[in-house]
Amino acid sequence: MTTYAALLRGINVGGSKKVPMAELRTLLEGLGHGGVRTYLQSGNAVFTAGHGDEESLAAELAAAIERHFGFRVGVLVRDHAHLRAVREACPFPAAELEAKQLHVTYFSGPVDPERFDPVDPAVFLPEEFRLGDRVLYLYAPDGLGRSKLAEALSRPRLLKGVTATTRNWNTVVKLEELTGTAAAE
Repeated sequence: MTTYAALLRGINVGGSKKVPMAELRTLLEGLGHGGVRTYLQSGNAVFTAGHGDEESLAAELAAAIERHFGFRVGVLVRDHAHLRAVREACPFPAAELEAKQLHVTYFSGPVDPERFDPVDPAVFLPEEFRLGDRVLYLYAPDGLGRSKLAEALSRPRLLKGVTATTRNWNTVVKLEELTGTAAAE
């Protein structure tokens, strides 16, 4: 059994694409997954699976959500090892920052640094970003809601062909901890 986190993109925001967490848990259990837990209302679930890989599990969950709720949702699935590696590879001093200042955008696949060449980092200082393994780390001292860099990095032409979903540092840490705890049980 492998422990995973499912990251749903764009649900329960602004009254659209409502996915109650109890129903998400039931949906995951109905797919045969164990140890199902959700975190917050923004589309984070932890579960164990004895079959599949990240991509097939994400596709399976996305199809189940579309059948059950009637709309499509971007779904990324990452195992505990990846979540731990993302946390450990953070290029910013996470322990010294407020969680609202540090975010991670998870990508459905690898992204080439050249994709972000149109974004001139100097224009956005003191905000900064760094790429990692299928992630982008964003330091936004005034928070994501006020970040001009986050806005620039989320332009559709930069993200074409890739599913992306962002979590604040508290959520990054909590999902790594939850998948680690479930893996140890």
